[in-house]
Amino acid sequence: MKIENLKFDEKGLIPAVVQDARTKEILTVAYMNLESLHKTVETGETWFFSRSRNELWHKGETSGNTQKVVSITTDCDQDALVVEVIPAGPACHNGTTSCFTETLVEKGKVGSVGIIPELVEIIEKREKEMPEGAYTTYLFNEGIDKICKKVGEEATEVVIGAKNRNPEEVKWEAADLIYHLLVLLQEQKISVYDVLEVLVERHQQKRASTKNTK
Repeated sequence: MKIENLKFDEKGLIPAVVQDARTKEILTVAYMNLESLHKTVETGETWFFSRSRNELWHKGETSGNTQKVVSITTDCDQDALVVEVIPAGPACHNGTTSCFTETLVEKGKVGSVGIIPELVEIIEKREKEMPEGAYTTYLFNEGIDKICKKVGEEATEVVIGAKNRNPEEVKWEAADLIYHLLVLLQEQKISVYDVLEVLVERHQQKRASTKNTK
């Protein structure tokens, strides 16, 4: 796929959906023209075209909230982009992580991997502020031995629930295991995203190996 094959509108613009490469949260929707897209590719940071000011703008140039580009993909019609980034700060001028903060319709809650970055942020904050009475504070105060013990206990509970063929128990204990594992990673100063990167690398290696054997 080449940039020259993209379909810009009559004003020479193409919509760009900016997404956090790690959390997969939609950060903002902006527009690019050919020049801003080339600058984005060349610099590795997002550049857009402001329709109101009729000029290029480099995201984070004044605020410092730049966006490091991880990937750029286009849709089947080649008239829209998804730009995955690692943000250095809030995407919105209002200071929020995402520009999408207003809920129009919400019909119940669903489980989402989006809870992982939320928990990571809370655990980091707990270790920094150590609020009295918080369970996470208790774990950090007790130290690595207690945290490791809890990870082991929760893993065992998952195994017991699975052996008992008890789906409800497995769900609850697996949730406890994930939480305590995140606490352990924070204590070790290991980013959960680095762990996920290992999974991605393994998957890609396995996929490449499978292709080579065909």
